Amino acid sequence: MCRLFGLSSAPRPTRATFWLLDAPDSLSRQSHRDPDGTGLGHFTAQGAPRIDKAPIAAYRDRAFAEEAREVESATFIAHVRFASTGSLDVRNTHPFEQDGRLFAHNGVIEGLDKLDDHLGEDRSLVKGDTDSERFFALITRETRRHGGDVTEGIRHAGRWIAGNLPVYAMNLILITPEELWALRYPDTHELYVLERQAGGQHGRHLDHSGSHGRMRIHSSHLAEQPAVVVASERMDDNPHWREMESGELLHVGPDLRVTREVVLPDPPAHQLTLDDLHPDAAASQKAS
Repeated sequence: MCRLFGLSSAPRPTRATFWLLDAPDSLSRQSHRDPDGTGLGHFTAQGAPRIDKAPIAAYRDRAFAEEAREVESATFIAHVRFASTGSLDVRNTHPFEQDGRLFAHNGVIEGLDKLDDHLGEDRSLVKGDTDSERFFALITRETRRHGGDVTEGIRHAGRWIAGNLPVYAMNLILITPEELWALRYPDTHELYVLERQAGGQHGRHLDHSGSHGRMRIHSSHLAEQPAVVVASERMDDNPHWREMESGELLHVGPDLRVTREVVLPDPPAHQLTLDDLHPDAAASQKAS
């Protein structure tokens, strides 16, 4: 399944190095189950969004995703994609940008024609073919309707989709230059959060590695400053990783203050199972 990663050290920027695919030996064993795309998003010192991404099949060309990327930002978002909807194209590769915000998603939402109708003229926000970017467009519209309140935007967009469309999962991470949001819904896929003190549990730099060689993040800055990390899996042995609840919306403010609320307490009105999905979509959602 897709891998999500988000980090905030706001208000202080952090210099971090990302390998979106690491450990090529384990990748070679995955063969054609290698990812369909990788992407990294962050913000410049002036608050401008920056995205570095490519639609790759790693068994053909791992160079892009294995290359170290050293960037500085107060917030980061990273994604390793296993395609469920949309072709292997840069416009379908996460993260996406709308209204100066960056977004990545893990899951499957069906009924896209109905979602397109609901979006109306806001369908123009969507440049590609994915359910993910459409979901983001709905969040962007609802955020505008609620005076720029991203929490309300996610709440209202999530509730409309959960009540009206077939849903397998819609875990997400969304960032601005100083804030981070994460939603887990329903409990199909895990999503974890770590409120990391400066130096972590061992008083050292951050050096996180996902399983199966999917993603690695290193930051010497975080030996001396705190951060909040959200990821699809526990990425080190820190005992303070917490699995988010189904329907939980997490917000990390510009001062690293964390708030959480269950905004989707009920299961989807049309809950999909793996057996309901098209074989390609089902394969993209299985743990790799």
